Amino acid sequence: MNYGFVKVATAVPCVKVGDCKFNSTQIEKEILIADGKGVQIITFPELSLTGYTCGDLFAQQLLLEEAEMGLIQVLNNTRQLDIISIVGMPVPLNGALLNAAVVFQKGKILGVVGKTYLPNYKEFYEKRWFTSACEIEETQVRLCGQIAPLGRNLLFETSDTTFGIEICEDLWAPIPPSSTLALQGAEIIFNLSADDEAIGKHAYLRSLIKQQSARCIAGYVFSSCGFGESTTDVVFAGNGLIYENGALLSESKRFSLEPQVVISEIDVERLRTERRVNTTFATCRTYTPAVAPIRISTEYTNSKELSLTRTFNAHPFVPQGPELDGRCEEIFSIQVSGLAKRLVHTHAKSAVVGISGGLDSTLALLVCVKTFDKLGWKRKDIIGVTMPGFGTTDRTHANAVSLMNSLGVTVREISIKAACLQHFEDIGHDEQKHDAVYENAQARERTQVLMDIANQTGGLVVGTGDLSELALGWATYNGDHISMYGVNGGVPKTLVKHLVKWVSENDMDPVSRNTLLDIVDTPISPELIPADEQGNIQQITEDLVGPYELHDFFLYYFLRFGFRPSKIYFLAVRTFKGCYDETTIKKWLATFFRRFFNQQFKRSCLPDGPKVGSISISPRGDWRMPSDASSEAWLREIEELQ
Repeated sequence: MNYGFVKVATAVPCVKVGDCKFNSTQIEKEILIADGKGVQIITFPELSLTGYTCGDLFAQQLLLEEAEMGLIQVLNNTRQLDIISIVGMPVPLNGALLNAAVVFQKGKILGVVGKTYLPNYKEFYEKRWFTSACEIEETQVRLCGQIAPLGRNLLFETSDTTFGIEICEDLWAPIPPSSTLALQGAEIIFNLSADDEAIGKHAYLRSLIKQQSARCIAGYVFSSCGFGESTTDVVFAGNGLIYENGALLSESKRFSLEPQVVISEIDVERLRTERRVNTTFATCRTYTPAVAPIRISTEYTNSKELSLTRTFNAHPFVPQGPELDGRCEEIFSIQVSGLAKRLVHTHAKSAVVGISGGLDSTLALLVCVKTFDKLGWKRKDIIGVTMPGFGTTDRTHANAVSLMNSLGVTVREISIKAACLQHFEDIGHDEQKHDAVYENAQARERTQVLMDIANQTGGLVVGTGDLSELALGWATYNGDHISMYGVNGGVPKTLVKHLVKWVSENDMDPVSRNTLLDIVDTPISPELIPADEQGNIQQITEDLVGPYELHDFFLYYFLRFGFRPSKIYFLAVRTFKGCYDETTIKKWLATFFRRFFNQQFKRSCLPDGPKVGSISISPRGDWRMPSDASSEAWLREIEELQ
């Protein structure tokens, strides 16, 4: 299976302006390189067979004939290859001359696309030689002894995807042809360009491609002229760029003197899911021109074994590099703003938080502190409650108390042991039997304590459970599952740690900072089972349900893009190679899907809480699912994984 990936390439060949024989040979070389690497579609720069900067040579019959002979050479020498190639060349047509893209495969010209918008300002004067595709009525052209479809509305349908073409300036227009092509079914847009360089222009170009690929929910493959075209008054850097729905997948080295083939894989399955979910995209189809596209089927070829060149972030919820700091600040601000509104609206006099010394309750407390500071309220009206139980360790208890004291909130300590023992006696449960009753009774007792204190103080209970726990159902129903406002409900576990660390490094006193850093280093545990003889945590969450970094990876690709288990497994095996073996990944993948389906009933009645990222599992947000949906199909596919 190729899992929806289409391997594409953007090429920047060596070019000699006006030397079509040389240029065709260089194009052949790059087609052969790409085909050998499993590329399915490759594109070259604008007018790559002649060179873009030929000027008035475009009026020379010899140059036009040489260009056609060069294309014949390329067609003949690549007719045994499966790869689809797109080259730029001038194409004469009934007294006009088109700046065109020629699409071919196995020696056959599939179609010819003319440039729609011809720049005729500043250093550009294309209307001196070329005619816009808008002015052409013909729908066929004779080229290299073949009759080929002609038009700016051609859609090329392969066994794996549908693609369209625009040429350079077309992208810079207020309504690019790619917008219409995408709405008519193109999942990938190829742009043959001759984009020259100027200060700041490259950043603007990248922003254009990024935005257009995002607006069209499409892949965008851009190829622009390089070193060989740098002549007279303009310089070309050889920009090869591959985008997918606003994300850069791969790019060429700018100003290189050597030819380049830049390869990546565009996930058209993901794009299709995005388009189906985004109903605005479908609505826009009603505004497309009435002219129907011409659909051209390419030759079916057997899919080669998929070899991914692109990589996937093992922690997709956690930004990499300098972006992390800004993202943490933004998420924390969203949490604070949401809680502030709820506190003001309910006229709350206090916020009550259960503090365990773990990551989630720590983050919730920090959000409360920042919210009260922002509102100008006294921190003493935040009531932090630590409730030692049968599994509470000295480390977590000490951290909980230390943090509350250093932050200046009201500290209350209420042991739940006696209440739970009384409860066990009331219902006739053996306290030595450490089962679900034993664990859940503690969680529900803690929730009761918090709710009653909130009633006492005219406040509301701030929930601590995070996105990952809610996805797995790792919460006690009517226990820590319930609160009056859940500030962490949109934050995945892999990001909670970074948020706490970020807060510790920003405007935090030394004592609180040291406590926060120790909390970050503490193993994740519900602490519902007694510690060992040395006082160490016995109940490690990730030993029971699996590593959170795997579950967050599964969660992201399942909910964000609707990927099937086999594809998630395929990506996880490659992404976590050296960290987890295939058996381990398969085991926890099955755990994820089983728990996700079985625990939906808990998510169906979640308390309010802010959405902070691209995923929310609130029944009022991104995810609506029946509580009794069957996981059979998903688990069966996992069982069949090899």
